[in-house]
Amino acid sequence: MRQTDNTETREQPEQTAGIWRAFKAAFPHTIPIFAGFSFLGLTYGIYMHVSGFSFIYPLLMSLTIFGGSLEFVAVSMLLGRFAPLQTLVMALMLQARHLFYGISMLDRYRGMGWKKFYLIFGMCDETFSVNYTARIPQDVDRGWFMFFVTLLNQLYWVSGATLGGILGSLIAFDTEGLEFVMTAMFVVIFLEQWRKEKRHDTAWIGLASSAACLYLFGADSFLVPSMICIVAGLTLFKGPIEKAGGLV
Repeated sequence: MRQTDNTETREQPEQTAGIWRAFKAAFPHTIPIFAGFSFLGLTYGIYMHVSGFSFIYPLLMSLTIFGGSLEFVAVSMLLGRFAPLQTLVMALMLQARHLFYGISMLDRYRGMGWKKFYLIFGMCDETFSVNYTARIPQDVDRGWFMFFVTLLNQLYWVSGATLGGILGSLIAFDTEGLEFVMTAMFVVIFLEQWRKEKRHDTAWIGLASSAACLYLFGADSFLVPSMICIVAGLTLFKGPIEKAGGLV
């Protein structure tokens, strides 16, 4: 009994050290997202205040919905007539891209235990980009790394949205254009991934699919078709790309 107790006592500091090591490895990857979420979350909170909602609404919505575009649209839904079916369809359309994110993360989330449920809930665009592309050090637990990336990103969004709701009545400036921060961040992430890759087969598939669907379906409806084309292209050319070492 004493030997078992001593083993457990030794394991606890090792587990704590491993968790802290994962946090330190994850945090630098989330700094660009902190910059984007702070501005956009602040804008969302101010928008909620201007629309007549207290800071409790952006706080609770950012905690439970955690979908930036959907949360902005939800403001007009809350102000409009009661239409649950329309709300459901709109939410599915706006968040349908996460179906494709989820498929690509099935293997990576396998064996994560209880953390998997939060990783699934908290997988936004930016978290997916980091967890899918980051090179995690061998001495860092992958599950805890992805958990902290997800948790930190949500905390950035929740804090920004709540602060915007609280300070909305005190800040008076034109916030038009702040949403471009997120577009700029995705461009930076794409360029960083481009620099890491020796071959750019997957990037060209994504660019070609997006450009073609944008031309065919227009700016308002191209996202889901482009995701389908990207998945189809990666599936079709998976063998050659893997042989060439161009698929993560």
